[in-house]
Amino acid sequence: MAEVRPRVWVSQPLFADIVERLREHFDVIDTAQVTQHGAAAIAVALAGSDGALVTLNDPIGAAEVAGAGRLRAIANVGVGYNNLDVPALTRARIVVTNTPDVLTETTADFGFALMMAAARRITEGERWLREGQWRQWSFETLLGGDLHGSTLAILGMGRIGQGIARRAAGFDMRVLYHNRSRLPDDVERDCRAQYVDFDTLLAQADHLLLVLPYSSQVHHLVDAAALAKMKPTATLTNIARGGLVDEAALADALSAGRLAAAGLDVFEGEPAVNPRLLALRNVVLTPHIASASLATRRAMVSLAVDNLIAALGFGPDAGRPPTPVNADQLKR
Repeated sequence: MAEVRPRVWVSQPLFADIVERLREHFDVIDTAQVTQHGAAAIAVALAGSDGALVTLNDPIGAAEVAGAGRLRAIANVGVGYNNLDVPALTRARIVVTNTPDVLTETTADFGFALMMAAARRITEGERWLREGQWRQWSFETLLGGDLHGSTLAILGMGRIGQGIARRAAGFDMRVLYHNRSRLPDDVERDCRAQYVDFDTLLAQADHLLLVLPYSSQVHHLVDAAALAKMKPTATLTNIARGGLVDEAALADALSAGRLAAAGLDVFEGEPAVNPRLLALRNVVLTPHIASASLATRRAMVSLAVDNLIAALGFGPDAGRPPTPVNADQLKR
């Protein structure tokens, strides 16, 4: 009798040579092209699967796994996992994993670059030049804000926030941060960072950078009231999740000159972008690419594959996926 191999679903096209490692242990159901799967399609794909390799494009909760009696593990390709209803998946006894650490430095690089582009009006200047507006040099053309010697305010001081703080040292920036909990003294020293409350962070920021995880508790944390506490010369950069910012309030502040500029890599309704933000020249917009270096994206997929193999009981780490999200909850 032929061996019945576990089945895994790969929700999006990823690096074929890395995904190939799954075939050593499983029957793999690939997805040939980038697809915005509906809830019904996800439920069908999961119904006959033992595991799944998914991305931020794929929302999965109680409804999607209701008929997935065999499903034991979901490996998310990303450090964030707000596309997954972790409490619902935990109740269904499904292991959830993510891919932290491997994208920390690349994402920190990008966050710093996006902040600099917004402050120094780089994309605005390129657009102005391409439109043929540069007819002569002017002393006051496209004056922006400095990073060196300014105050960097980091909201969310996890791995990526700490990476950004380390980069700020090279620009002699004063670093403030706010977090759910204060960092240990030695980490603060390494990052040259000072803990402050949320209102102080907003008021003293020359450049506010968002790197905190998204949850319903922090939805629209940066709203009209928060923006009103910031300097009109300040910038805001978001590389976390779009839902942290009230985009209508941000557009109001940017268009009225109550905030100098913004750099946004994430959006509340992505891939759709608020039309008001698209129309503004003092906002740099990028399509959720903070971790998008070739080496980093390959490392993310490789870690997700390792997680799925281990979570389904194969390989040298059988039963011990390297980066679980809900392992403690499942044990309880």
